[in-house]
This record gives sequence, structure tokens and C-alpha cells, in this order.
Amino acid sequence: MTFSRREFIKGGVSAFTLGFAAPAFLSDLALAQGASGRNLVVLYLSGGNDSLSTVVPYTDPFYFSRRPTTAIAPDAVLKIGSDANGRPLGLHPRLTGLRQIFEEGRLAIIQRTGYKNSSRSHFQGTDIWSTANPTNTLGSGWLGRYLDTLPQPADPLAGWCTIREVPHSLLGNLVSVPGIPSPADYAFKSPNTTGAEPGYSRTAMEGLASHLPAAQPHLAFVNGSARAAIATLDRVASVTSYAGTVNYGIDGLSSALKTVAAALVNRIGTKVFWVQIGGFDTHAGQGTTAGTYANLMRTIDTALTTFYTDLKNRGLLQDTLVVQFSEFGRRISENGSAGTDHGAAAVMMALGGNVNGGIYGTAASLNPLPDNTTLENNGSDITYETDFRSVYARVIDNWLGADSTRILGGDFRKASLSFL
Repeated sequence: MTFSRREFIKGGVSAFTLGFAAPAFLSDLALAQGASGRNLVVLYLSGGNDSLSTVVPYTDPFYFSRRPTTAIAPDAVLKIGSDANGRPLGLHPRLTGLRQIFEEGRLAIIQRTGYKNSSRSHFQGTDIWSTANPTNTLGSGWLGRYLDTLPQPADPLAGWCTIREVPHSLLGNLVSVPGIPSPADYAFKSPNTTGAEPGYSRTAMEGLASHLPAAQPHLAFVNGSARAAIATLDRVASVTSYAGTVNYGIDGLSSALKTVAAALVNRIGTKVFWVQIGGFDTHAGQGTTAGTYANLMRTIDTALTTFYTDLKNRGLLQDTLVVQFSEFGRRISENGSAGTDHGAAAVMMALGGNVNGGIYGTAASLNPLPDNTTLENNGSDITYETDFRSVYARVIDNWLGADSTRILGGDFRKASLSFL
């Protein structure tokens, strides 16, 4: 009999206390391919990124009339060409590195992604993108379901979350993903801190955790989780002294991506990484070309460009895919606080050595006429053109080599999304 993490928490967490502080619930993750196999890095922009400031329709007159103080001037935009309808587009002026990657053909920009009747709620929106199910946000996450399909017995580090709270997307029915924000702090904690005693304590705990009593399934679950945690300690420790081929920044996102690079170089075997940056709930003082938003764009650009260059120098870029998304886009018109409120359709990006770069999908016309089918909510929001699950499907089928129809519970494949 097996227990999922959620079942254990519901039925048995109050019955057990662990006498050590090793990270918990790290069992039953699977390794689908060898250490040199493909890996996925998910970059989540928490708070609802303003897609119109990331990818700018700089020739649309309504972009400027509806954003009199926050619009980016045409001469500042980093021009990247036009969409299929001939609408010229450009990147935020701080995204100079990503523009270079776009010009190399390794950055795909997927416009107007979302779903029908966008929630516009941080919590529900995040759960919808996590479960890939707008009608049931209580189930497992799409990445968790993918990890559930990997062969057993499981590798405890097939998934790696670089923040402490493991997101809904990574919750599966058979697997658990460790939250390891700092590899240096991921260690066996013993009350004996000197001499040989810590080693003796670890050996003793390994022995205790190896006992999996069939008649006590909850205890077996705890012991199995503890054993898996201990087994990962040395592998995680191997990434702490990593020196990249380029210098990473000291911000949180750069540090997280440096950890990912170290795990790849050291062949830890992780299949899916989760990286996150917050601050995108820009209701006030958005500061599109200077200030809050510009700083976020600079942070993302510097971190991703450094990561991309490091992996390219290491010969690992062909095996790596970065997918970026947020829980929703933002309103077209700025509000009275020089910010933007919760909207609908957003922009997704894919970056990597095997990505077929370019502009996918079309930009909306920002004219608030009633018959403008590219807008919704009385012309306040951009309506979606591509179901976000179609992007997931392309990643699952063409990159991870799994069955998207099974994992997503439907056929969301879209032939025109040929970025992989």
C-alpha cells in the first residue's frame, strides 16, 4: 500500500515526529533518462506579468492613448520584427540579452496565451495554470503528473524546486519534490556537532529509516521519505562550490539559475527544475522604463542571459529548455496609480538550444471597439488566442517525450506551435 504526500498529511502527520531536521517528503521521484538527458527549467513570474510591457506593440496608437504615462516610447523598444498579421513588436528596453538570443533563433515568444473566462485571481489563476484544468483546481499539478509517469523506483532528485514552498504544479500523486532554496543549508542536522559524532548520528538514522514496516504504512512512508532525503545529501552538496564559466549575479534569480547550472554540470540527474521570481503585481508605480518593472526586466535578462551563456559554454544548452509564464496578464489601460490591474491573456516564452525561435501567435489590436474580437471584458483585457495547455502539450510531447493527452486530460496539441 502506498501513500501520497497529501494523503499522509491528511491522515497521519500528527502521529509522527522526526527526531532530526533533514528535509522531508523527498521520496518517490523518478529519473526518466540518464544524467545527459533533456531537462526542463520552469521560470515562473509570480504576480501577473504585464505582457504589453514585455512584448510591446509600439505602433498601435491605442497602446499610447490608453497608457499615457507607462507606455514605452517607440525609439526605446528593442525591435524584433512583426507577427503573422504584420504588427511590429519589440522587447522591453532592458531585455538586451534576450533580444540577442532571439536573434540567434533560440527564443520563442508565444503571445496571447490563456484560457476562456480568465480568473484574474492570483490564487485561482495560479491553481489553474498549475493543474492545467480551469474547471478543477484541486487536483495534482501538470508537472507532478508528468513525474508520476517516470519509471519506479524513484530518484529523489528527479525534481528540484529552488524555493522553499513547493508549488502546486509539482504536486503529484506518487511523487514528492524537494524544496531546496539553498544547497549549502541542505544538510543532516545532528545535536552532536563535533568530532565523529555527526557521522555516527547519520549512520544511525540511515539504519532506522531503512526499516519499512508493512503493517504500519504511515511509518513506512515517513521512513522511506527520510531515507530518500539522506540519500540526496551528498549529491546536493556537490553543487555548492560551482564556478560558472561566466559570473552570475547575486540576486535570487541568478543564484537559483546558478544552482540549476551546477546541478546540470555535476550530472545530478534532475529532470524538472522550478525557478521563481516575484514582484509582478504592479498595481501602482509600475515604472515601465525606470523603477520597479524595469528592474524586474533587468534582473530576468541578466540572469537568463548568464545562464544561457554558461550552458552554451559547457555544451549543455542543447539538453536544456527554459519555459516562462505568469498566472495572467494585466489590463490594457493604466490605472490612476501609474500601474496596471489584473487582466487576462499573457505572454509565454521558451528558450534553449533546440528551440525554434520566433514570434508565435498574433498581437491584439488595442482598439476598444465592441466588435474587436481580440479584446474582452468590454475592451479592458486581451483575450487569449492560444490555450496555455497547448504550450504545455508541445513541451510534454516534443521535449519530455511523454503523452500530453494523458497528462493534461485532453488533446490540446496545436500544430502551429512549432517552437520545438
